[in-house]
Amino acid sequence: MANHNPQNPGDKASLRFRFAPSPNGWLHLGHAYSALFTQRAARAAGAELLLRIEDIDQTRSRPEFSNGIREDMDWLGIHFAPDVRIQSNHFADYEKALDQLADLGILYTCAATRKQIDAEISTRKNPDNWPRDPDGSPLYPGIWRDRSDDNYARLMKSGVPVAIRLDMTKAVALLKTRNAFPLTFEEQGIGPDGQTGQVQLDPQIWGDVVLARKDTPTSYHLSVVVDDADQGITHITRGQDLFFATAIHRLLQILLDFPEPVYCHHRLIRAGDDRKLSKSAMDASLKSLRQSGTSADEVRHMLGFDRPD
Repeated sequence: MANHNPQNPGDKASLRFRFAPSPNGWLHLGHAYSALFTQRAARAAGAELLLRIEDIDQTRSRPEFSNGIREDMDWLGIHFAPDVRIQSNHFADYEKALDQLADLGILYTCAATRKQIDAEISTRKNPDNWPRDPDGSPLYPGIWRDRSDDNYARLMKSGVPVAIRLDMTKAVALLKTRNAFPLTFEEQGIGPDGQTGQVQLDPQIWGDVVLARKDTPTSYHLSVVVDDADQGITHITRGQDLFFATAIHRLLQILLDFPEPVYCHHRLIRAGDDRKLSKSAMDASLKSLRQSGTSADEVRHMLGFDRPD
């Protein structure tokens, strides 16, 4: 049976927070805010602060970006525990977790392309009103959900782009047998619509999410859940854009018998047009601010944080 209680919330010696950026571009002010927010929260709790490099995307991750993360954090005066977890060193851990989920009978192989998914949705009733997940993507229409005769190993060898999906209906049914549905978590921050305290979320809003692909034996959702459990993370601080993803993460934590962390979602730093900052939009990086003569004190003041100790 999964542990549905936060991990030792009163034992300060065991409290752990983490900052977990991806090295697929230069960090910007949004990352600085999240890192400073997490540093402040960890200090207030008397907790350990860990750094994790989330580089499962081996196509976009580059060594210079990983080095840049450390340089940016040093510049801001944010210091971490010595052991840094590099996700690409732990693919075997994610595969092990995937095998555990497969043994529960809640995974299936899917070789449908984006074009095929869109085509299938177009044949359904009211395709223009087809449900979408919190990120705005159309829910997977279940093309491969019941193809139990398709062999995963055969597909992997065939060269077909294969994904491993979670059968959300079966997963939720399993949660119910464990008396873990409706699914809840402790929110110490605030969600996009003001959610706080003991929050209830339905993972079915995400449909049959992808947990692994042929070229990458994991996904963001699977790897962060495994990492947080392996690192003993007790408190997760992150932006409000990841609030609804917590439903998937709590579901996986319960199914994998992982402890439950406490969550705190913070506000996002936005550009002048009210969109959140992003690497893909080429928003000003911390590196460029530093090179232009902006000081770390100015950045901290700009974001509402005091000087480091």
